[in-house]
Amino acid sequence: MKRSAIYIPILFFFTLALGVILGGYLNFPIEKPLLSKNNPKGKLNKLIDFIDNEYVDNVNTDSIVDLTVNSILEKLDPHSVYIPPSEQTSVAESMKGDFVGIGVNFYMYKDTVAVIMPLVDGPSAKAGILPGDRILSVNNYKLFGRKLPTDSLFSKLKGQEGSPVELTIFRKTENRKLKIKLNRGVVPIKSVDVAVMVSPNTGYIKINRFAETTYREFMAGLQKLQELGANSVIIDVRENGGGYMEMAAKIADEFLGDGQMIVFLKNKKGRVDNNYATSEGSFEDGKVAVLIDENSASASEILAGAIQDNDRGLIVGRRSFGKGLVQREMNFDDGSAVRLTIARYYTPTGRSIQKSYKKGDEAAYFNEFGKRFENGELYEKDSIKMADTLKFRTPKGNIVYGGGGIVPDVFVPLEGKHGEESVVYIMQQSGIVGHFAFEQIDKNRKLFKGLSFPQFLKQMNQTDLYFNNFHKYLLDNGVNLNMANNKALVKRYIAAEFARQLFDEQKYYEIVLKEDPMVKAVLNAK
Repeated sequence: MKRSAIYIPILFFFTLALGVILGGYLNFPIEKPLLSKNNPKGKLNKLIDFIDNEYVDNVNTDSIVDLTVNSILEKLDPHSVYIPPSEQTSVAESMKGDFVGIGVNFYMYKDTVAVIMPLVDGPSAKAGILPGDRILSVNNYKLFGRKLPTDSLFSKLKGQEGSPVELTIFRKTENRKLKIKLNRGVVPIKSVDVAVMVSPNTGYIKINRFAETTYREFMAGLQKLQELGANSVIIDVRENGGGYMEMAAKIADEFLGDGQMIVFLKNKKGRVDNNYATSEGSFEDGKVAVLIDENSASASEILAGAIQDNDRGLIVGRRSFGKGLVQREMNFDDGSAVRLTIARYYTPTGRSIQKSYKKGDEAAYFNEFGKRFENGELYEKDSIKMADTLKFRTPKGNIVYGGGGIVPDVFVPLEGKHGEESVVYIMQQSGIVGHFAFEQIDKNRKLFKGLSFPQFLKQMNQTDLYFNNFHKYLLDNGVNLNMANNKALVKRYIAAEFARQLFDEQKYYEIVLKEDPMVKAVLNAK
């Protein structure tokens, strides 16, 4: 398979993740169009009205406006974006950290809503819905066999908190239909996946994005790890495209001393806003490391930059994405929004880590992974080329660079055999592994029923059945990869996904982190 075929779905998801940046909401009054010849801004309103009233055919002027807005923003920078109403709701929910629904993880399997698992203590779990159940209808509205668009499907499952809903379920394990009544409830969208110990005194916390709830989730995890004896912590922001800058700053404050700079912002008028650490830090003396990769962006880079520039801890991994722009959101009455770049942020040493977006188009900007792969920097630190003119020094004299992401203190190459990276990327970033695991489990759930976690691991490790089945699954989906040289890696991620669906998120990370090269690099550096 050509490399580009692997990058497209992954980077589409990544681009969407990067659209979620600093929240700051502005409500602009809607003014009447000014049609004076000295007011060029009135041209757009006049043209839309002219088309609406006089054009020979019926035209959806709303779509014209959307195209115009997108065209304007495309002339600015890659992170100034228009979010249509169909996407804004889910984006807002993701950043808020919860939504109201029935509380299940699912995917469309053969045109049917298949429950991967109900969320713990959620409405569905309390009502008795089980993994593998098919949701056939909601309040007698048929869901299966209709190829419903995602927004239509979600609209049926979501609703007002406490609102009743009746689900028609097909339970495959019992070969019967049943009706289940429940009340919709608040369903959390976790931004901190897990907080676990990876050694007797080292804790690990995984942050997948910076939402409104992230600091609270992070502190709960940190406190748990401290109670378990952690005097060192690893913060993992790999694949974290950013979010609210304030959350990253508050987390950094927990590790920095009073008065140390975290980040500062500068707008086009020269106004500078400084953000300093307070005396409230709860982990100012313990060791800290931050894991980054080529998809760590925005708020993730603010956290990593604050730790690195203050000589506070180790940055481990690969060069981060390189986004140093700050956005503010303006909402419209139709539910859409514009996220506009209003400032640049700088790390404590004064460096901007924003990579260039003047050369090439937006696709080239977001597809830089391919360039980094081609020039070898995902495998060799010496292949990272940074301009000497953008060299800065930390208080202890360590050299750091601006102009294109955070360069780690300890470099860890992309996992997997060089030349077969697509295997690693599919295992780590696409949903295909999760879909494969569900379908394999769903064929015979009794095979796994009652297994303890050690028994499960033994069963997975002693067979190549699922490795071989996964290879066939990829071929059936038009993906032909040579996985032989990465067999142990592939089996590890398959076992981890099985564990996530059969047990919980923590068991997934117990399997993955045991052989994680970045985690090993941190532990070996102590």
